[in-house]
Amino acid sequence: MRGTIFHKAQRVMTLFKQCTTMKEVMQLHAHITHNGLDQNLCVLGKVISFCSVSELGDMDYAVSVFNSIETPDGFLWNTMIRGFGKTNKPEMAFEFYKRMQEKEKVADNFTLSFLLKVSGKLGSTMLGKQIHCTTLKHGFESHVFVRNTLIHMYGMFGDAKTALHLFEEMPSPNLVAWNTIIDSHVYCGKCNEALDLFLRMLKSGIEPDEATVVVTLSACSTLGALDFGRGLHSCIAYSGLGNIVTVSNSLIDMYAKCGAVEEAFQTFNKMEGKNIVSYNTMILGLATHGYADKSLELFSKMLKEKLQRPDGVTFLGVLCACSHGGMVDEGRRYFEIMSKEYQIQPTMKHYGCMVDMLGRAGFVEEAYGLIRSMPVKCNAIVWRTLLAACRVHGEVELGEKVRSHLMELEPDHSSDYVLLANMYASLGQWNETMRLRRSMKNRGVQKPEPGNSLIGTDLHMRFKMDSTEAYSEEKKCSNSLVLSF
Repeated sequence: MRGTIFHKAQRVMTLFKQCTTMKEVMQLHAHITHNGLDQNLCVLGKVISFCSVSELGDMDYAVSVFNSIETPDGFLWNTMIRGFGKTNKPEMAFEFYKRMQEKEKVADNFTLSFLLKVSGKLGSTMLGKQIHCTTLKHGFESHVFVRNTLIHMYGMFGDAKTALHLFEEMPSPNLVAWNTIIDSHVYCGKCNEALDLFLRMLKSGIEPDEATVVVTLSACSTLGALDFGRGLHSCIAYSGLGNIVTVSNSLIDMYAKCGAVEEAFQTFNKMEGKNIVSYNTMILGLATHGYADKSLELFSKMLKEKLQRPDGVTFLGVLCACSHGGMVDEGRRYFEIMSKEYQIQPTMKHYGCMVDMLGRAGFVEEAYGLIRSMPVKCNAIVWRTLLAACRVHGEVELGEKVRSHLMELEPDHSSDYVLLANMYASLGQWNETMRLRRSMKNRGVQKPEPGNSLIGTDLHMRFKMDSTEAYSEEKKCSNSLVLSF
């Protein structure tokens, strides 16, 4: 009898390798039940894993299968907790953890790691600290997988200090740990510190991988650290990482955001196997730096040669190009075909681009009408864009209407008072100007203090000083940071 059940289970496991859809999994589950394997944990583990972890899965079906099992083991509990962490109801992971405790099942390192990840996703510091205490209680705090997840969680909370403290306690952090702490600092907005950590990693002898390079380039993009980014690019050129699409996309993004559009375009042209992200990044990069014609030319080439199917981000770049290039008719046309030909519903950002484009060109009434026709409530940013256009074109009456809408959303935003006051002043309406400034003073609205910027002043020098070793191919890189990937 046991032999028969074993062979049935083996047959089912073989069939599972051929399943690629939920329909096939459901059919196989019916076969499992019919053959008396409905309590076989190994077989049902395959069903639940597909339903809860696979991108094509169905968490509701996973729950129904799980609830039919009389004595689920730790693997099945963990799979359910992990699965809920990937859904839009991650808090359900804690409901299953509670049920797991009620069944007196002991949490292991996987359970706690999944729960820590969910805590970070939820942004719940309280839950995260409770699970952290549980890891200490069960003696898992030094487990590499758990420790890395702890670092990630505190990074998600914006607590870079605690994340770094946990990292520093690790005697020999591996590549995953380095990637996690660098990414945590970038997420927390501490990009200079992230670059310092990257250099520390190189000194420790750890070789970067794709994830390291992508997150470090992200830090360079945020800081405008062009020299650091160039140094990193020179390293990537000597490694296999340069052929990875995500790395090339990050390089394009870094160069574009640092203003080096020509270098971004060179990197783009050298790429093989470009994806939609590659085109989107390049189209938007060209558009934001005033190369509207080249941006639209690239978009047209993409469509004509059917290289990639455009998405919402593509059209965001196209509309941005039309706005910066003053191409109103083209912008109207692209906005229309986006929804009619490609079935892409405009988002707030698309409407914002259209309002900016129309406002720049002086079509403020049309922009106002577009906002009023939006299927969703307009946010303050888009209204403020129109208010700025009203000021430029001296449209006081419309500006007052726009200001009334802003008063409902953000009544005490200083820039709204200033824009409207300057509009009155430019037309010589000094009484209205003074009235607004008195209103601003009475409500206690303050103009923000001017900011200071210190971007990447010594990054290139640090890159040179902290390099581990140099390649010597024709001495081309003797003065740059070059990594031994």
